Amino acid sequence: MKLFTCTLMAIALLSTQAIAQTAGAPPAPKDSAMDMSLAELEAAAEHLKEAGISTKRMLEGGIFSVNVRHIQGAETALQHGRISEIWVIREGSGIVSTGGELVDQEAGSGPGEFRGSAIRGGHERLIQAGDVVFVPPGVPHGIKQTDSIVYLNIRFELRDED
Repeated sequence: MKLFTCTLMAIALLSTQAIAQTAGAPPAPKDSAMDMSLAELEAAAEHLKEAGISTKRMLEGGIFSVNVRHIQGAETALQHGRISEIWVIREGSGIVSTGGELVDQEAGSGPGEFRGSAIRGGHERLIQAGDVVFVPPGVPHGIKQTDSIVYLNIRFELRDED
């Protein structure tokens, strides 16, 4: 029972931290363009590094978002059901793994969302500043190893075909 309670508390704490990292982003305007300066993006990256967190949502659009991410070490391997991601690597480098299958697959935060301890049989490669990575829905992905990497993470949900 004690283990169960501790596990629930850990999940609640991690969920709260994840929500806090993405909460408070400005909503995407519907009638005008919006700019994000290089200084704003760099300040967000510095905040992440100093605070030891991985994500800052810069813009919230409901079915899309723009995030700044900072990863050290490795991150949980993920697979999204309806979400595509574009990563624009701003600084640092790391080994990314895509494809294959999730190891120790568990349900994620929503329908079609999964996480795992690693990726088996994926394509591993070095990514570095200047690279762009596109991850379609259903493809396992994750930063396997890095000393430090900062990237823009542009996420958008698939819409139903017309």
